[in-house]
Amino acid sequence: MATRPETAKKILIYWMDGMVLLMGIAFVATIAVAAQMSMIGWVGAAASITCLTVVLVMFSLILRDAFDNRPRPTVKLLVSGVAVVAVLLLPMPRDGSFMTWEVVAYLWLSVVLLHLPFWATALMGTALVTAITVMQTGHGGPWQAVLLIQLSGAVLMPLAMWSWRWLWWTIRDAHDSQAAKSRLAVAEERLRFARDLHDLLGHSLSVITLKSELAAKLATKDAAKAAAEMADVRRLTGESLTEVQLAVDGYRSLDLDEELARARAVLEAAGTRCVVEAGTGELPPAARALLAWVVREGATNVLKHSSASRCSITFADGVLEMRNDGVHGTKISPEYSSVNGTSNGAGSGLRGLAERMTAAGGAFSAGPVRDGEFVLRARVPA
Repeated sequence: MATRPETAKKILIYWMDGMVLLMGIAFVATIAVAAQMSMIGWVGAAASITCLTVVLVMFSLILRDAFDNRPRPTVKLLVSGVAVVAVLLLPMPRDGSFMTWEVVAYLWLSVVLLHLPFWATALMGTALVTAITVMQTGHGGPWQAVLLIQLSGAVLMPLAMWSWRWLWWTIRDAHDSQAAKSRLAVAEERLRFARDLHDLLGHSLSVITLKSELAAKLATKDAAKAAAEMADVRRLTGESLTEVQLAVDGYRSLDLDEELARARAVLEAAGTRCVVEAGTGELPPAARALLAWVVREGATNVLKHSSASRCSITFADGVLEMRNDGVHGTKISPEYSSVNGTSNGAGSGLRGLAERMTAAGGAFSAGPVRDGEFVLRARVPA
């Protein structure tokens, strides 16, 4: 499945391709009509169509090359520039009743801006405007009006192209920052857990190692002391195991309010608008812990297995419901298969939740509904 930035990039590029295609069709039709009316010869018309085709095709290729970064000028840009000059020099209908061919030059100037610094593009644009104004004035008309028209085209088209690429860069950077936040959150959680385990086990394991070495040395000299040291090792091992179990139990003891806040923050960081309406203050601790696991697993599944743009979390009458639109029009992941506590088709996360809720006397269901949404419901024991 393509990511959102990739989809946005395709939409922007294909949109531009469509506009260029329509422009090319209009150009070709204009040249054909002019040739039919004997305003230009058929040989000149064929040459003009060929040069226009080169310019427009190269425009699309150059745009793809320069969409993600600012590359150096390429052969494509040079070939396209030569074709632009040919379009301007070849015979064209210029009596004012047909199209303005200078738009091709400013279309090429707009992709020059994606390759060259602003000052270089400005110099090249000035040269183009001057040359085209002189050519147009030679065919009649006040040079002031011609100059104003050419300046408008030379400024607006490159500015539109720069804005087009800036929009894509903004979408891409926003997505990259969200991904970086997610990776940072995971790294911080791993570091915290590693630090907790180190604080719990570091000292105990060091003492166990020393006493084991001492017992090994005393085994052949003083069996009684060796046995006493091994008894201490056994005691410390039991205490360490208890500490680890307490730490893991504490890690597994989730707070419902914290999980709701964390789910909303994580989903919104990933680009999913999340609305939480859950008044759970009067729930007993056991029910809150169960629902905290439901919220965590539900949010994880939205992140991993859907492309949701919105998600709602509500709690009323003992039922927590998570609803998202991430499965509409897409193939449902196996993790998102329906589960009701007895089905074997769901992924391990949802099936584990169903087993946990059923064992506690509650109820659990998850699956797509008719309106294209995925709904997860958990009912805590009364």
